[in-house]
Amino acid sequence: MHFWNRTCSGSPLSRRNFLHVGFVGGLGLTLDQYLRVQSAQAGEPAAKKPKAQACIHIFMPGGMAHQESWDPKPFAPVEYRGPMASITTKVEGAQFNECLKETAKIADKIAVCRSMTHGEAAHERGTHNMFTGYRPSPALTFPSMGSVISHELGVRNNLPPYVAIPNMPTNFAGSGYLSSAYAPFSLGSDPANAGFRVQDLSLPGNVTPARFTDRRKMLDAVNDHFAGKEKSDNLDAMDTFYQRAYGLISSEKARAAFDINAEKKEVRDSYGRNAAGQRLLMARRLVESGVRFVTLTYGGWDLHGGIAGGTKSQLPQFDQAFAALINDLSTRGMLDSTLIMISSEFGRTPKINASAGRDHWPKVFSVVLAGGGIKKGLIYGKSDPTASEPEEDALNVEDLAHTVYHCLGIDAAKKLMSPGDRPIDIVREGKIRKELLV
Repeated sequence: MHFWNRTCSGSPLSRRNFLHVGFVGGLGLTLDQYLRVQSAQAGEPAAKKPKAQACIHIFMPGGMAHQESWDPKPFAPVEYRGPMASITTKVEGAQFNECLKETAKIADKIAVCRSMTHGEAAHERGTHNMFTGYRPSPALTFPSMGSVISHELGVRNNLPPYVAIPNMPTNFAGSGYLSSAYAPFSLGSDPANAGFRVQDLSLPGNVTPARFTDRRKMLDAVNDHFAGKEKSDNLDAMDTFYQRAYGLISSEKARAAFDINAEKKEVRDSYGRNAAGQRLLMARRLVESGVRFVTLTYGGWDLHGGIAGGTKSQLPQFDQAFAALINDLSTRGMLDSTLIMISSEFGRTPKINASAGRDHWPKVFSVVLAGGGIKKGLIYGKSDPTASEPEEDALNVEDLAHTVYHCLGIDAAKKLMSPGDRPIDIVREGKIRKELLV
């Protein structure tokens, strides 16, 4: 996997430096840049209220094997079946991998799509598909779903609309041709770490609250100066993200959303005191507080060799965390208003290779959806007996993206403006898969 880091630079007298509360270094942008977010357009008549008010996208980087997770083939020849067993679930006739014991118990609350397909067998291109709903183009960088949702839905409760846990995993999770205003705010460290602390949410030791307020007054004066001298379409956006940055730092309620230590010990334990558990718990805290879209990564699933060992070392922790998330959201009355999506860039080859692993395979793999307008207890689509290609109801990336956007109340056929004022469809082709919806 290729990871993308962006750094911010500017002259000592640039407007940006007046709010340089903290610098993220190699991890990404400064807080003010992450929060360059404008609220959704006001005054437009509201459409039918969407089922989902927020989305949690759980990405399994590397290419998770569908055979060793959501679509085992217990009756296939051993070279296709692989070395692991399968278990029954609460959905009649549906089986999951042996490591998904807790998820099997809540299978009646989720939808498993076993017919996902695209044509990109390279990590970068497959990842691009799953984050954007587009095939990669040499002419244009497309925005991720999280950035589009940030652009369309805007700020709620003074929190960033789009958050990445622990960091933005790939450049394809970014804002593309949209302004960097809509890039994700990254936590900067793993919430499972001892002493976890979100970057940029507290003032440096030499900046007192009074000094912080003075800086804000200075910024207002500078804004007035630039507004009188410049005619730039970006000025309003800059003013907005600076205000968001100040608001987040100064709002105790907003900062509390990131305080995972405020959770009861029993809740943290139920998710698991590990990367999977604490990342998913943080995601729940954030959407509960008002974040629109959370993207998080877990594990490394590029298992060209030793797929049984690699799966057994990672999947049980995820199994515990995911089942806890679904149960927690359900108990809090949030499941029906929170869309969950589990994806990976592609699946793995039908046959086990000479290294007891599987290689890249985009022809068919699985994604999981839950909550937010998605039918419960659904097995959607079907792969063939050797998990080689879709046999029923093939699901492409455009249709998946349309369906996700629809659940959040966004029309994926809407056109956004790219640089040069060229209108671009949020998703160029595809349709809503109504069979997945309540």
